Amino acid sequence: MSQELSAEQIQQALQGISVPPQPQIMVDLQMEQYMPDPDLEVIAKLISQDPGLSGALLKIVNSPYYGLSNKIASIQRAVNLLGSRSIINLINAQSIKGEMSDETIVTLNRFWDTAQDVAMTCLTLAKRTGSQAVDEAYALGLFHDCGVPLMLKRFPDYMTVLEEAYGSAGPEQRVVDTENRAFNTNHAVVGYYTAKSWRLPEHVTNAIANHHNALAIFSDESSRNSQLKNLLAILKMAEHICASYRVLGNQVEDHEWNSIGHLILDYVGLSDYDFENLKETVRELGAH
Repeated sequence: MSQELSAEQIQQALQGISVPPQPQIMVDLQMEQYMPDPDLEVIAKLISQDPGLSGALLKIVNSPYYGLSNKIASIQRAVNLLGSRSIINLINAQSIKGEMSDETIVTLNRFWDTAQDVAMTCLTLAKRTGSQAVDEAYALGLFHDCGVPLMLKRFPDYMTVLEEAYGSAGPEQRVVDTENRAFNTNHAVVGYYTAKSWRLPEHVTNAIANHHNALAIFSDESSRNSQLKNLLAILKMAEHICASYRVLGNQVEDHEWNSIGHLILDYVGLSDYDFENLKETVRELGAH
């Protein structure tokens, strides 16, 4: 069965992997957010200084997923509407892409397309299922696999191993078990440390660490870990809808979902029929 890596093994495995530093704009935004009374004008001004982030933020806010009747053209209005916490989660998630895109790694084009798809699908599912953590679901969708590009930079044969990991996933073997055997670390561990160093909310970092550990988590029927389960349920449904198993794992079938799907749908109270309808709704909104 699966094995957990010790803290010592993780430290050893991270030695050759460089976690990108958090951009200064995020440091400034978070400092403002932690003030007793965050100033939304200061937050809007900081974001406006970065054309890339401003554009990305307006694109998200004006997407069909938010369902606003009027288009928003000003960063200040977007910040006022969503509040500082949501804005910072959205901006943080966008920043990771800017920090990690390496033009020499063409492989990652499909990776970022899928990450954006999964993030927008998480947003929709969170809203449709009445989740209170819509912005965190979005951040998790964009960040959950941020360990993949870092693993690829460190291990040239990483994508081959990842495909093998998706191919052999099932009740007895997690995706990350195959990675652990090959590299003594995995993309969930690396992603967790990256998200932690970028100061993402603790339950988002926990969800990143555990996003290939869903079988064990959802097999536990107690009320423990409800925050983690809520986020993971949204993420695993989104990954399945966006076919991460095909894009990242090069598989025709979602072996991981076949092991965990019924537990997740039970947890969120959806029948297979409901879930098929939800999939159609997401596709109509333009995630794919």
